[in-house]
Order: sequence, then structure tokens, then C-alpha cells
Amino acid sequence: MTDVAKKAGTRPVTAPPGRCLLAVLALLAVLTGCSGAGSFIGGKGKPQEAIRVVPADRAEDVRADSRVAVEVPDGRLESVRVRRIEDAREQEVPGRIAEDGHSWAPVKGARLGLAAKYSVDAVAVDGGGHRAARHTTFTTAVPKDRFIGYFKPENRSTVGTGMIVSFEFNRPVTRRAAVERAIRVTADPPVAVAGHWFGRSRLDFRPQEYWRPGTEVTVDIGLADVEGAPGVYGSQRKTVRFTVGREQTSRVDAAAHTMEVRRDGELVSTVPVTAGSATTTTYNGKMVVSEMHEVTRMDGRTVGFGGEYDIKDVPHAIRLTKSGTFLHGNYWSDEDVFGSSNVSHGCIGLRDVQGGSGSTPAGWFFDRTLVGDVVEVVNSADRTVAPDNGLGGWNLGWTTWRAGSALR
Repeated sequence: MTDVAKKAGTRPVTAPPGRCLLAVLALLAVLTGCSGAGSFIGGKGKPQEAIRVVPADRAEDVRADSRVAVEVPDGRLESVRVRRIEDAREQEVPGRIAEDGHSWAPVKGARLGLAAKYSVDAVAVDGGGHRAARHTTFTTAVPKDRFIGYFKPENRSTVGTGMIVSFEFNRPVTRRAAVERAIRVTADPPVAVAGHWFGRSRLDFRPQEYWRPGTEVTVDIGLADVEGAPGVYGSQRKTVRFTVGREQTSRVDAAAHTMEVRRDGELVSTVPVTAGSATTTTYNGKMVVSEMHEVTRMDGRTVGFGGEYDIKDVPHAIRLTKSGTFLHGNYWSDEDVFGSSNVSHGCIGLRDVQGGSGSTPAGWFFDRTLVGDVVEVVNSADRTVAPDNGLGGWNLGWTTWRAGSALR
């Protein structure tokens, strides 16, 4: 379901592989202990088929009338949510779980929108009480000779002070100045905001420093009929607004195995953690929370590992990079590793219990986190995270950031 690990020894600069979790032997012990008849974990079927989703993960050019379905061959679906995301109007696709709990389908008459990105989040429970989760995305077809931008954050959301406005275009943009000029990001109280291009398909916006708490940000998207490439025109005209909430930044010291959580500059708590092991270290640098999941699946095969791990019920998962660095709950490691040693595949683990609990360090942190909060890692043996790996733009100085604008 989710990118999690970083393959040791394979680290291209422009597209860093995913990262996460712990040592193989510890994980295998957990999986063996949890296995049983009728279990997602110990069943005979392929682990990736515990929850089946149609369309396939990351499918593109999906027709508006295509079939959308979620199915479990064993157990029952606990929850399913299908949403149109990265758009000014987040919309949920109405649907129902069948009486036997084995499938979910949209209600009659529900139809996908064109030129849209959708996410599917499903949680299932087997006869032994084990939970499995799956998160997938797909995009629908864009009319010929049109381009759109999928963007973060969501309209009317409240975000952390490190939020970066990010656009991913479905087609390469060659007339970057025209496209950048058509997107206007303003703030109240006023602050200078600049754009920065990462290649031809991504454009991010941020101020020089983190946003002030309470700032109201407006993103005016005037891409309709703007020529982004020869003969290819934009189709969006909409306004997105979001609010900057309280300030919270967290500093992970990989050598000391601690995370200091600060609110408005004041130390709130020091939490023991486990970071990446010596062979699969955690990136240094500033990372921004981009997704949060109460429970998610982490499968090493999706990020370059073999069958080293496939954990279907990772609790309190907070995504920090596109390549798969997470800060998440960990219930399978011995308690004495937190605060004393690094055993993960690149993620940051906090003590938790299976199923998650608000009284554990992971649950406590999850309940106090917003998308847009900053987590900075120091004293790791790894390099600094790439600025285009997730919302990593705060690792560029202001002069370098502004130099990446097409309007300079």
C-alpha cells in the first residue's frame, strides 16, 4: 500500500527510493507469531491481494464510467473511503459495503470526474481480529490537448507553518513563465511568496520563512486557456484557501535517539525514537508532513526490497517524503530500542501498540500533528533529503529558491 523502505546501496539523487522499518529477523518473528488460519498475515493468498482495489494503484487515464470496487476474499471490510483529492473541492464518492462485508461499490449513478485525482483508503478485519489497510490513488482521463495541476494543500484545510503549496502537472510544461504567472499565492498578513520549478512538471510556492500562525493563504489558479506547451492549454480556474494553524516543529536527533517537540518555540516533550539502521539510514534535513493515516500498510516490495517485510496494520503513520520516509507507530520492536538504538529501514519509529493507542508516544504525537508540520532530522549518517522529495523545499536557501522561478 505505502512506500516505506530505502533499498540499501541504491540511492539515485533525483528519485530517491523509499525507506523504512526495522530489521528483517525481528519482523519475521512478528509475522510468524501473528499467523493463523484465516489471517491476512498468515493466509495462503498473495499479501498484496488481501484488499483488492479497482482501478489499480497509480492507474492513469481512467474513464469516467470505469468500474470502481474494493474487495476482500477473506474477512470483511471495516471502512472504505474514495475521495477526489488535490483539488479545490475535495469530494467523496458515495458508496456502500455489501452486507457480507466482502466488497464495496459506488451507489447507483455515482460517476468519476474527468481530469481528477482520486484516493482509495480501505481497512479490513479478518476472523482473527487482524487489521489490514490499503491506500491507492488513480487519475482520470484529461481531455485531449488540456493540462491540469494536482495540488496541495486541500481547500479550507488548516495546516502547519511549514506547508508548501505544490502543483504536479499531468503534462510537461515548456512555457513555465506563463503557467507560473497564472498561479497567484497571497497571504494575510502579507508576505512575499515565490515559486520554484522542479523539472517541467512540478511547481512549488513558499515564503522565505515558515508561515506565521494564523495566516490566511489564498491560491488563485487561473490556468484556463493558458498555453503550457505548444498546443496544450490549461483548464482550471478556481480559488483555494487554507489557514495556517499553531506552530509546531519537531527535531529528531538520530544519534541521541530522541525527538524534541516544540510549540511556539517552547519545548513540549522529548520522545524516545528509533531511526534508520547503519545500512539504511534516515535522511537528514527538514521534511514536511504531507499525509496522515490512522493505520496503513507498508510493503517493502513497493520500494525496491524483496519480501523482507509486509506489515498491513502500521499505526499512526505520518508521511514525510514522497520516497517513503514515515514517522510511525511501532509495536513489533522491543521497547528497549526506543531511545537507545536505530533499527529501521529509514523511518522514524515511536513506541505503539497493535491497533494504535492515544496513550502511547506515537498516538500522542499523531493526535497533535497537522499536515504541514515540520520534522527535522539531524546527526544521521545520511545526506540531506532532496528538496523535491516530498515537500523538502525548506532545505534550499531563499536565494536558491527564488532562482528556481521562471519569473526571475
